[in-house]
Amino acid sequence: MGSGKTLVAGIFTHLGIPVYNADERARALMSVHGPLQNAIVNLLGSEAYREDGILDRAYIAKRVFQDAALLQALNKLVHPAVAADSQQWDALQSSPYTLHEAALLVQSGSSMQMRCNILVTAPELLRMDRVRQRNGWSDSKILDRLKHQWSEERLRPHCRYSIINDGTHSLIEQVIGIHRLILLDLGK
Repeated sequence: MGSGKTLVAGIFTHLGIPVYNADERARALMSVHGPLQNAIVNLLGSEAYREDGILDRAYIAKRVFQDAALLQALNKLVHPAVAADSQQWDALQSSPYTLHEAALLVQSGSSMQMRCNILVTAPELLRMDRVRQRNGWSDSKILDRLKHQWSEERLRPHCRYSIINDGTHSLIEQVIGIHRLILLDLGK
């Protein structure tokens, strides 16, 4: 969170590489009336959705980020739905490769379906500053979220490539370099 995954994904998009945003799709899938929505209501109660049927993200976050078991149960509902949606989306693409932007790609096991993984890194204080500015969250709320995410050190062995987004390294140069390596690996 706050490392700059979306910014990096945007650069790949400018190179013609389609990007599947797992967080956006998860929210969309959770908002569709059907089995996933019913399972979320069974897990978290009807308060998970506002009276107008809109997903109450603040309520859900308040519940799950204070209870690791509840977060794990929610992830077990949402991650398979996102994985299936991702595969359907991927099958419709015609580019040499696609990217899947996700905060929990490795933790969810979805990274096993990927040819390779790219880790976007930034110092924790910088990440916190970015999230504070973007979301207006307090430090305690940010830390509640961060404690449920794997550290860069734990993620690194699962990733073939790494991009440093600390404001001193050129993101464009790093992305172009990785793009070229991927195309080379694919024989393009």
